[in-house]
Amino acid sequence: MISQLIFFMLLGVSLFLFAKQAQQIYANIQLGKPVDRFDNPKARIKKMLLVAFGQQKMFKRWTPAILHLFVYVGFCIINIEMIEIVIDGLFGTHRILSFLGGFYNFLIASFEILAFLVLLACLVFLVRRNSMRIKRFQSPELKDWPKTDANLILITEILLMSAFLLMNAADYTLQGLGVGHYAQVGSFPISSLISPYLTTNTETLVFIERGCWWFHIVGIFAFLNYLPYSKHLHIILAFPTTYFSNLNPKGQLDNMPSVTQEVKAMLDPSFVPQVLEGPLRFGVKDVQDLTWKNLLEAYTCTECGRCTSSCPANITGKLLSPRKIMMDTRDRLTEVGDNVKKNGSFVDDGKSLIDTYITRAEIWACTSCNACVEQCPVNLNPLEIIMDLRRFAVMEESQAAASVNAMFSNIENNGAPWKYAQADRANWIQGTD
Repeated sequence: MISQLIFFMLLGVSLFLFAKQAQQIYANIQLGKPVDRFDNPKARIKKMLLVAFGQQKMFKRWTPAILHLFVYVGFCIINIEMIEIVIDGLFGTHRILSFLGGFYNFLIASFEILAFLVLLACLVFLVRRNSMRIKRFQSPELKDWPKTDANLILITEILLMSAFLLMNAADYTLQGLGVGHYAQVGSFPISSLISPYLTTNTETLVFIERGCWWFHIVGIFAFLNYLPYSKHLHIILAFPTTYFSNLNPKGQLDNMPSVTQEVKAMLDPSFVPQVLEGPLRFGVKDVQDLTWKNLLEAYTCTECGRCTSSCPANITGKLLSPRKIMMDTRDRLTEVGDNVKKNGSFVDDGKSLIDTYITRAEIWACTSCNACVEQCPVNLNPLEIIMDLRRFAVMEESQAAASVNAMFSNIENNGAPWKYAQADRANWIQGTD
């Protein structure tokens, strides 16, 4: 009864703390501006199933994709075991689902094979991230906490899978010895290979089995409450993020409603503009000016660096890193959310997304090629944030880059981005057939 009570308390506290943190994240996302991403549900469900559930974009790079698939499938399927663990923990039973017979044997065998593959994949990821000089893992934005975060998760996964297999190995040995309630159930293709190396002392085996059981369940509860503070929140948010993806063709930029109305009014005197809600701002200065979808994406970023490694600006040595754009947005959103939570509403802290977190050099280095959007395994769009930061710089502050100002001047004076008279624009065709 004591162990059941402890388990019940751990389960309740874990779920309460997770729900509280999830509520804060939801409130932070709601600080963003509204945007309609509820159209065409069939296309959105298809996109979610292919990209989030089917891992479609992961397979642009096969080696990490296969390893990630082991971890992903293992995480999803092994957690089915949590059903049995929770029932056993609450009611003091042992392997309560063993009445499923042959199907139960198949499940346990599948869990073991997947646990071993997860263990193997995490070991490889740990070596790749820390020993191999892969450029996308050496970027400045991954120093300190982001690197520690990734390593903590990998080590935790290794420990949890090791505990699971060791628990089963001890259980398998106890079954063979015919001890107490350890009846002959389950199939153990991996842990049966570990079993011969364990002691035959009954008390020690029970201690190992129970100790690993508690370590496994407490580790999962701790992992659940660690998620909101980690990049691994994408385990949950990848599904809504891909569902609400922008279905427009890449490269099709959204027009600003306020500017669109002005243009329509200029072209059609009979046009009656709509009254736009909220304070009018051109572009984005801080996270509150972004849409809720942009903010959701900031929390979903996996920090994998595929966007940065494919960015032509970054490849040529410029400051821009699309991954850093998403990480900076998340960090600033967390800061603003804490501000709102503390004061009831946002109190100006003298900071903003642009300048304080993201520099002008970064946003003007972008070529708007959409390589980052194409590569992102969960359909994030750093380009939307970059373009809106540019809009603020140009339309509210008149602070465009020198090359951009020169282009604007040429368009105004010459009707083209280049510094040539309009009469000379067709000279390039001379001498061609």
